[in-house]
Amino acid sequence: MEERTQLEGEMQFREILYEKKDGIARITINRPKQDNAYSLRTLQEICEALHRVLWDGEVYVCVFTGAGDRAFCTGGDASEYAGVHTNKPHGFYQWWEYYERMLNLIRTCGKPVIARINGVVAGGGNEINLACDLSIASENARFVQPGTRVGSVSAGGATQWLPLTIGEKRTRWMVMVGDEIDAKTAKEWGLVNEVVPADKLDEEVNKVCQKLINKMPDCLRFTKTQCNFWGDLAWNTFGHARDWLSVHYATSEPLEGFRAFIEKRAADFKKLRELQAKGKAYEYQWGAPMKTCAKCQTKYLPEDFEFCGKCGAKL
Repeated sequence: MEERTQLEGEMQFREILYEKKDGIARITINRPKQDNAYSLRTLQEICEALHRVLWDGEVYVCVFTGAGDRAFCTGGDASEYAGVHTNKPHGFYQWWEYYERMLNLIRTCGKPVIARINGVVAGGGNEINLACDLSIASENARFVQPGTRVGSVSAGGATQWLPLTIGEKRTRWMVMVGDEIDAKTAKEWGLVNEVVPADKLDEEVNKVCQKLINKMPDCLRFTKTQCNFWGDLAWNTFGHARDWLSVHYATSEPLEGFRAFIEKRAADFKKLRELQAKGKAYEYQWGAPMKTCAKCQTKYLPEDFEFCGKCGAKL
């Protein structure tokens, strides 16, 4: 018991709930007011909970879900993205460590993980769904990959695992067009295993848990490992996504996309397209850093600036 306590660490859960009962561990993102979007703190807590699942011999199955009945998980917290990642893009590279660790622990904890999908599944929430072994959804579940409308890319699992799960063309529809699909379509496409009425969701999840508990544990673990094979090959592109997104979050697309989302307005795609058509450096908020102030010799001023940002002289 002393060894287990030491392994579990001292992290106090504030943004998730962790419950263990009758061989089943339940991890619940407990941020319903944010539609169960995860912050960096949430990811750290989920990693700690999954670490406990891996080490605890009294856990046979894990259920992953979100609090309330509105959302399973809607990906990363847009406020954190807009306030931190677009201001200090290198911080996104550091943040990614816990995101990737979470997905890896779902896939390598040695025990079946069931996604209990109780509402909206968006962005990284769907990537959690893809990492889980099985998925059971309520009839009100909806799935969407909004990356291209907010200045991001669904490269944290969706572009790697969706083609293996639902096929190439359906994947491109989800991650490029970005249309929402309902629970019925998700089942037809193979994105989830079962769809049930909301009031039957827990009953169905518990039924599947019992079926898994009544299987040989080593056989389950190795079966999970074997089923991960093709997804593990695709996993190699995660490092590329981490580096590219860390650079990309310093550009104008995520600046506009995330702020538009927070301000509940449509993103100004037209402006970016017009700048692109004119051959302008639309990646920069105020143009490429090309001007030099004749008065104070400050270099790398944005080409759209009319005055020097240091001495105020006209450019």
